[in-house]
Amino acid sequence: MRFLRVNLNAVLVELDDLAQTLALLASLRAEPLAGIDELVPAARTILITFRPAVLSAAALAHAVRQRKLDARETRIDKRIEIPVRYDGEDIAEVAGLLDITPDELVRRHTGSDYTVAFTGFAPGFAYLSGGHPSLNVPRRAVPRTRIPAGAVGLAGSFSGVYPQASPGGWQIIGVTDTPMWDLSRETPALLQPGDAVRFVDASSLKVALPVIAQVVAAPAPATVEGGSAFEVRAAGLQALWQDGGRHGQARQGVSASGAMDQRSLQAANRLVGNASDVACLELAYGGFQFVCRGNAVIAVTGADGPLTLTRADGAQWPLPRYQPVALADGDTVTFGEPAAGIRSYLAVRGGFAVAPVLGSCATDTLARIGPPAVAAGDVLPVRSVATGAVVGVNEVPSIDLPTVQEEVVLDIVLGPRTDWFTADAVERLCSQPWVVTPQSNRVGIRLNGEAPLVRANTAELPSEGTARGSIQVPPSGQPVLFLADHPLTGGYPVIASVATHHLDRAGQIPVNARVRFQPMAGSHGAIEL
Repeated sequence: MRFLRVNLNAVLVELDDLAQTLALLASLRAEPLAGIDELVPAARTILITFRPAVLSAAALAHAVRQRKLDARETRIDKRIEIPVRYDGEDIAEVAGLLDITPDELVRRHTGSDYTVAFTGFAPGFAYLSGGHPSLNVPRRAVPRTRIPAGAVGLAGSFSGVYPQASPGGWQIIGVTDTPMWDLSRETPALLQPGDAVRFVDASSLKVALPVIAQVVAAPAPATVEGGSAFEVRAAGLQALWQDGGRHGQARQGVSASGAMDQRSLQAANRLVGNASDVACLELAYGGFQFVCRGNAVIAVTGADGPLTLTRADGAQWPLPRYQPVALADGDTVTFGEPAAGIRSYLAVRGGFAVAPVLGSCATDTLARIGPPAVAAGDVLPVRSVATGAVVGVNEVPSIDLPTVQEEVVLDIVLGPRTDWFTADAVERLCSQPWVVTPQSNRVGIRLNGEAPLVRANTAELPSEGTARGSIQVPPSGQPVLFLADHPLTGGYPVIASVATHHLDRAGQIPVNARVRFQPMAGSHGAIEL
């Protein structure tokens, strides 16, 4: 096995095949190593994120090398049948690639049991192995911008079902009405690693199976004891609930999400006396406005921009950031356009009464998990506070918030797939500036450079885990910097990752800013541990 550095808190373990990958995964789950936070298995790799204060990368590699690759996870036998209408838009093309008829393609796809090898890409998306050996086809050269929910596809030797409408590059051969992801179920993901799966040709069924409606559970009404609330007058560009993130859900294909600027979220909570990971409002750019109903204590951190308080009698004055502020009934707070950074964090003493989804209040915009975005007209209840909560702990604002006027420098760790690119491409990654395009969002920053990055290895990369901060390079050669709502796995090589200490800064970069990457000392190519 090989150990490739991903970031200061992550390594990629590369193995010979899927069988070895699943064996190592079973071993690490049966006997966990202290300091490991998450395991993301893929076709022949496992992405391991860890806490460097507990476990160094070298110590992790040494411990993992001692594991035998003969372990298997013990599971209750479970076999799931999925009826499919084989009328996908790529079925004729795939049949042509394999030099068979579409009918023969259907026969081969339904003629074998599959096993859920691992999950990723999106919540409920399972990579199914073990089908007919001839069903090995490349992804589409140009991914589609939208594939419908329930689409059944092929990529490499894997089959899979898209749980929701999303972009994707798999070859689509059919569609099913069976929901892969349903928050009303005790376990939302229908397919779990180790499950047996059989595709059934729906046209061969004598009795049509009922369509199972995809249900997304609505958050339970929040209980409010204190009686205070914020009435939203304007939501601005984007107002989302965010907290420390939804960790430990990789087995269902769910990434952590959470605040784009974790340091600012924690500071806002500490200023009002909350636990540091309590849900706050993450507000993109300016334009947010609310009226306080009752009394409350708030703090605003993150981006640097004007805040204005307007009293019920019309009196008006500016509010400070990074300080607790007492609001009275009828006070209106307005967020102006930031001069530096783009995301502000609004915390309230006691916390907002918002219901968690899968253990977190974070809104994952890619996976569409979590509370809905806040809109004008919403009333946001505030939880009551126990007497004696500490308010006003000193917090220091960031001094290097990104702006469009100055080049934003981000430290990077090269790897794990730096060797898939030419030497010129690696040099260009770090020497030329990259402009942040308007297509950037919480999923990732799309960058545009004068010269694209050229690959030395043009082979198809088997899907592997991706981490927050990964700089993935699609066929265009223009990189994408993954942020909080990134997919759990990806099929394009990652040339480098933004170092963990600059991830919060990356989450504050505005559109049209210029970014330059700076390799950390000792980071020269994919480093094998």
